[in-house]
Amino acid sequence: MFTVGLTGGIGSGKSAAAARFRYHGVNVVDADIAARVVVEPGRTALAAIAEHFGTDILLENGELDRAALRKRVFDNPEERRWLEQLTHPLIREEIISSLAASSETHNAPYAILESPLLLESGQVALVQRVCVVDIPEELQLARATARDSNSVQQIRKIMAAQLPRAERCAQAHDILDNSGSLEALNAQVDALHAQYIQLATKPE
Repeated sequence: MFTVGLTGGIGSGKSAAAARFRYHGVNVVDADIAARVVVEPGRTALAAIAEHFGTDILLENGELDRAALRKRVFDNPEERRWLEQLTHPLIREEIISSLAASSETHNAPYAILESPLLLESGQVALVQRVCVVDIPEELQLARATARDSNSVQQIRKIMAAQLPRAERCAQAHDILDNSGSLEALNAQVDALHAQYIQLATKPE
């Protein structure tokens, strides 16, 4: 199935854009959800993480303390690489499985892969087109700190682990400008939805 990769920096509004694609009946596979699934209790990845970082990385109910893990890996590039080498192949498998179900469960002729690390993780190889949700970095920082209740310093670390804005936009086929209102963003998504239907249904 024709698949569009939807990405953008933290706080850019990927979720809002994805919600509008869902409104049109498009299957949106969320890489963040796939990332949570592969570290659920009982999965081999969670056992490996607990062995590597210690059991204090787990919550009382046995689930992964994602906030604690995030702080550990963003303060240590080597630890982040270790975690990525463990989880990225598993996340990729989960995404492929979810995308394969698109034609059976949704009416739209294309699917969306929503991923904050689409370009950084190699997941871009799973899509035929890249759509970037873009906002100025200062606005990105303000929205992300307000939404996540994280410090400015922590958000800057997350931003530093993602591609610079200019590089991300340079790799995009389509750019959604989310510096304005939700209505303005929705109008842009509506136009892209029509375009993607044409691309997905045109004869080879």
